Amino acid sequence: MKERRTIVDGLWWGVLLLWLLSILFPVIWVLYESLKTNREFFMDVWKLPGTLHWVNYRNAWVNYNIGPAMLNTLYYVGTGLVLGTLFTTLNAFVLTRLAFRGRKLIWATIMFSLFLPGINALIPQYVVMRSLHLTNSLTGLILLHVLSESVFFLMLLGGFMQSLPKELEESAFMDGASLLQVFARVIVPLSMPGIVTVAIFKFLGLYNNFLGPFIYLSDQAKYTIGVNMYQANMKMQYTADWVTLFAGVIIAMVPSVLVFILFQRSIIEGATLGAVKG
Repeated sequence: MKERRTIVDGLWWGVLLLWLLSILFPVIWVLYESLKTNREFFMDVWKLPGTLHWVNYRNAWVNYNIGPAMLNTLYYVGTGLVLGTLFTTLNAFVLTRLAFRGRKLIWATIMFSLFLPGINALIPQYVVMRSLHLTNSLTGLILLHVLSESVFFLMLLGGFMQSLPKELEESAFMDGASLLQVFARVIVPLSMPGIVTVAIFKFLGLYNNFLGPFIYLSDQAKYTIGVNMYQANMKMQYTADWVTLFAGVIIAMVPSVLVFILFQRSIIEGATLGAVKG
């Protein structure tokens, strides 16, 4: 028993060390590099800054057009999050709570799609988007996200809803409730922990999505923060203003880090509760 506990403790410390080296340390390094001058950065990349140069953050905000990029990201993430979560909730409800012919075939098709590389859909998606004149459009990106249902989110929320007692719906129907009322007043409130979990994961996925905006957006005025910072990074081969770039990276990280800090308990509780019920 003591030997087993020693092994578990060793694994725990190993995971903690890996987390520090792979995630926390790079963030801290970028943070204190963003407070240096370029001269200090090129003289010694490991030395702490002598004076904190907060002006780098102002320069990054102005030089890299972070304000407009954040507004584009807010529209893309906010609208995509609301519509995407709504569609996922509706799809999960239909596939888990309603009995109709072909439901098992639909679930089987969804499960089969897990084995198909998502990269294979890029070219057909682009052809369809171009045919519908939805390229170079944030609205087109939102529609692509909403209509491209994630199997992971559908399975997570579907498993959660499937565990709810069927008697709840039967009682509501006996009281004269319609199908929409059962969905809105019974299923959604009881599934809220799972819905919140899915919404948080969707937010992180949308905010950190680089490939979609990079492929479909060609107008710089429509860039999201991820593509905007990529373009800023490409300028370094001509300017080498690394400390300003690091400041921009820190600014871009703030929203996703705040969401994770504020809602990490909801993520853990929602995912665990859904797993236990399922």
